[in-house]
Amino acid sequence: MAAQPTRDLSSARETIYQAISAIRLVDPHTHINPHSAGSRTLADILGYHYYTELVHSAGMPRLEIEEPGIEPRELVRRMVNGLGNITNTANYHWLLQICREFFDFTDDAITPDNWEALYDRSEEKMASANWAQTVLDHSNVEAVFLTNDFDDDLDGFDTNTYIPCLRTDDLVFHLAKPEVQDRLERCSGVSLDGSLNSLRAAIRQRFVHFVSKGARACAISIPPTFQPMMVSDGRAQKALDSVLSNGVQANAEDIAALSRRVFWTLAELCDEFGLPFDLMIGVNRGVYPGGVFQGQDLYDSRVSLIQYRHLFNTFPKVKFPVSVLASVTNQELVSYSWIFPNVITNGHWWYSNTPSFIHRDAAARLEAVPRNKQIGYYSDAYKLEFVLPKFDMYRRILARVLADEFVGENGWSEEKAIELGRQVLRGNVDEIFRAPDASRITEAKTEDSPFVQMPSSGNVSDLDLDPVPSDEEIEGSGVNDVLLTELRSEFGATALDHEIDAVPLNVGDLLGDENPSGPDAPGSQIHPIAGDGEFTPDSDSMMLRPDPMTGELHFPVDEDADKPDNA
Repeated sequence: MAAQPTRDLSSARETIYQAISAIRLVDPHTHINPHSAGSRTLADILGYHYYTELVHSAGMPRLEIEEPGIEPRELVRRMVNGLGNITNTANYHWLLQICREFFDFTDDAITPDNWEALYDRSEEKMASANWAQTVLDHSNVEAVFLTNDFDDDLDGFDTNTYIPCLRTDDLVFHLAKPEVQDRLERCSGVSLDGSLNSLRAAIRQRFVHFVSKGARACAISIPPTFQPMMVSDGRAQKALDSVLSNGVQANAEDIAALSRRVFWTLAELCDEFGLPFDLMIGVNRGVYPGGVFQGQDLYDSRVSLIQYRHLFNTFPKVKFPVSVLASVTNQELVSYSWIFPNVITNGHWWYSNTPSFIHRDAAARLEAVPRNKQIGYYSDAYKLEFVLPKFDMYRRILARVLADEFVGENGWSEEKAIELGRQVLRGNVDEIFRAPDASRITEAKTEDSPFVQMPSSGNVSDLDLDPVPSDEEIEGSGVNDVLLTELRSEFGATALDHEIDAVPLNVGDLLGDENPSGPDAPGSQIHPIAGDGEFTPDSDSMMLRPDPMTGELHFPVDEDADKPDNA
C-alpha cells in the first residue's frame, strides 16, 4: 500500500497563530515596577539580565558591564560590542523584535555602526508621557501581574492594569534579619512581641492589605532543598525565640524551622483569603558568585515535587500554580497536575523559557493535563517592552503544537484548536486568579487579638475560633455562653435490675481444671489464631528507625513481606 501523503499544516499553523495573537492578554507574572513600567533608554532593555549574563558568559568582563556610575549610552555602546556572540539565541531575537516593533528599526542586526541612531530614536519615543500605555496597547495586553514586596503600600498606580501579587520570599527565608523584622512591624502595625500569635497577626494583616488593594495571588521562589511541613507550636516558639534573640546568628535548625512555620502560615492564609499560592521551585542561589547581577543562580535537578506532597494534601482548596526552573522537572509537574486537583502547570520559567524546551513541555502538558489546569505562559518581564516578544515566541510554538498534534494527528478542526489555545492563554488566567471575595477581609480589632476576622454572615462555623478566647472575643462573637449544670441521678439496686442480663455470659470454668492454663498445656482449649506464631523480640526488631523524609521514629517494617512474588 502506498504511503499516505503528509498533510501540509503550515496553513493551519498560521491560522491558529493569527487567531490567538488577537487575544488580549493578562500577563500572570512579571517583575514590572508600576511607577516606571516602560523603559526610558535602550540601556533599560540591554541591561536585562538575559543580555548581561550572556555577553559576560561570552567573554565580556563583569566590571565592564557593571562599572559603578556608568552612563546609559556608554553601557549600550559596550553591550553592543558583545552582541555579536549571542545573535544565535532566542533572547537576541526578542531584542530585534522590540526594536522593530517599537523603534522602527529595519536593519538585520544591531552593530557598532548603527546603534547610536537606534539609541536616539528609541529615547525620543520613550520620552512620550503615555509610553507605558502605548506599549501595552501595541502588545495587546490588558493587565500585568506584579511582584510586590510584603511591605509595598500599593499606592499610586491603577491596580486594574498593574495587579498586585504578594511576594513572600523575605518573610519565609530572611525573617532572621533584623531589618526584615522591622519592616514587618512597621507595615503591619503589629509588634513582634515574641509570641507566635503576634507573628501570625502581622502576616495576616499583610494579606488583609494586599487583598483590599486587589491582589490576586501570593507567590514565592523556593530553593531545591526546602520541604514544606507543619511545625508544632512548641518547636516554632523555640525557633522564634532563637531568631528574635540572635538574628542571623541563630542556630541554622531554628531558622529552618521558623521558615517552615511561616511558609505553612502563608498556605493557611491563602486558604482563608482564597488566594492562589504561586510556587516557583528549584532555584539554587549564588552558584556563580562571580556572575553579573541576577546571573548567578541556576537550577538544581535534586528537587522533587514529592517534597510538597504534605502541602498539596493538607490544603486541597488552595490552588497551587507551580513553575519549575528546569525542563527536566516538567514530567513530574505534569504527573502531579494530572493527579492533584489543586496543582496547576504555570508557564515556562527562566532556563525553561527557550523554544525547544517550551515546545516539548507545552506539548506534554496539552496531551496529559486537564485543559482547565494550565496557565500557558507568563513573561517574567522587568520592563513592558519584553511582554510582546516573549508572548509572541510562545504563541508561535503553541500554534505549531495545536496544528501538528491536535489538527494534524487528532483530526481537530482549526476552530476547536483555537479554542484550546484561547483557554490556556487567557481563559484559565481569569478563572484561576479570580478576585477574592471582599467579605473575607472584614476584620474587627480587639485588645488581645490585633486582627480577628468576623464574617458578615455571623455564622459561627466560619470563624477561626481561638481555643482560649478572651472575654472581648466571646462578647464580640454574638454567641450565647454555654450554661453548665450538675447532672444528678439517683441510682439504686432496684433501678439497675433492668440493666442486668437475664442469662449470664458463659465464660467456662476459669478456676477449675476443665481448661488447663496455657496454650501448650495438655488438653488446653486455648488455640493460637491461624497464622500466629511465637514472637521473640530481639535487639534489631525492637530498634526504632528514623523516617528518611520526616525524621519520625518508627519500628522497622519489612515492606516486601506482604508483596506478591511478581510485584
